[in-house]
Amino acid sequence: MTNSRENPENLKNQIVNIFKKLILVILLASTLTGVTSAQELSPDNIALARKYVDLTDQAQIYEVILIETGISTMRTMVSQNPKISKQISDAIGQVIKQYTKTNQKDELFNQFSRVYASRFTKAELQKIVAFYESDVGLKLSKEIAVVKPELKKIMHVYRNNLNSEFFAKVRAVLRDKGIKI
Repeated sequence: MTNSRENPENLKNQIVNIFKKLILVILLASTLTGVTSAQELSPDNIALARKYVDLTDQAQIYEVILIETGISTMRTMVSQNPKISKQISDAIGQVIKQYTKTNQKDELFNQFSRVYASRFTKAELQKIVAFYESDVGLKLSKEIAVVKPELKKIMHVYRNNLNSEFFAKVRAVLRDKGIKI
């Protein structure tokens, strides 16, 4: 098994996929449960939730998404006209710089904060932030980018083994009942 620390591209792709899933979950949760409107959320809760979001952004999600988007755009445009790959690369770099200078990261993280602020009380958010400011919390948020891909690999192997074993057991039960598959 390769260590994800040795393959930054693989790690970046996994982080991007995790981020995309997180966005989908947040959007679905917001839609299904009717997230409290911004007027009803306490500014203290929003500020504490934002602090949590900032403390746990060790993978630099926004920056990874920009880079991944740039790579995807590069692949698409170069496949259409490989002769201008240098110009495309330069243009992508220029656009990435524009995005890093805007407040779009803040807008995204503020939306994340509103979701957390609507789900947790001020006291809960204070405890969460206190944990993530502690040595253990800081270590957890830094290591999560490495741990999650490793856990994902373990789950993939487990799921594959379970699928084979489960299928065989169902087949055996059916065979015992005289049903052949």
